Amino acid sequence: MNSIVKLEHLSHKYASSWAIRDINMEINQTGIVGLLGSNGAGKSTTMNILCGTLNQTEGKVYINGIDMREHPELAKQEIGFLPQHAPLYMDLTVDEYLKYCAELRQMPKDKIGLAVKEVKERCGIGHFSERLIRNLSGGYRQRVGIAQAIVHKPRLVVLDEPTNGLDPNQIIEVRSLIKDIAKDKAVIFSSHILSEVQVLCKEIKMIEGGRIVFSDTMDAFNNYIAPQSLLMNMENPPSATALLAIGGVTKAEFITERLARVYFNGDQEIAEKLIEASVYNGWRLREINLDKSSLNETFKQLSNQSFQ
Repeated sequence: MNSIVKLEHLSHKYASSWAIRDINMEINQTGIVGLLGSNGAGKSTTMNILCGTLNQTEGKVYINGIDMREHPELAKQEIGFLPQHAPLYMDLTVDEYLKYCAELRQMPKDKIGLAVKEVKERCGIGHFSERLIRNLSGGYRQRVGIAQAIVHKPRLVVLDEPTNGLDPNQIIEVRSLIKDIAKDKAVIFSSHILSEVQVLCKEIKMIEGGRIVFSDTMDAFNNYIAPQSLLMNMENPPSATALLAIGGVTKAEFITERLARVYFNGDQEIAEKLIEASVYNGWRLREINLDKSSLNETFKQLSNQSFQ
């Protein structure tokens, strides 16, 4: 079975500077893969090459087993792309625009009508068929942008910042639509909004300094940095000074009246020490958990790592 996406030793140079270097990536299944990277990391270059809008300097791109450089038209038929700024024609109606996009994808003329009808229903824009795109709200324009990316039933859908600029209700609606699309397609979801990536994606690929610095599941991404603090919920909490007196504790602070964050020096027995102290001193400990690193901290750690 062919991989839906396979990048082999992908590199690209602008003038004398390498934007990306030796990128290897493989996506074998349906679902949503988050593509992360700070500004200038090489993320957009990778997406443009992947979607066939830029020819790489070195390396290979395969879409559903098709070599993008050797058979670009066949490969692009398997791809749907929504760039950060949706390529909408404001003076066309929704129907006119989607039919035009289907023709660009070289769909058989006798299948375009049904394909447009199906994609409008899936994206929740059927009641706007005859409306000019300029008269749609931002959320519905984004739905039209997503519709053009899937009208030709591609195996791969690449979405670049699809929730950018939307209000909270619109974000929830577009998020639900993306999840539905991912049931039968591979979706690459690129976003600077880390909370969106956390909600939607099961797998993460992160590019920094033009190279892949992380490729694993979302759970592994969340747990990338070893926790160095504990959260303690106590009915009868002590002072922060009393917590600092326990061997291995380097810092203590109260988040609420009863919830304390305790930093430690890596001592594997720190939880046992805190539990024993709670029993001995009557702190009435109700809960103690490792304080896992946030998504933002992980992103920062990986970004800094690539430049060391």
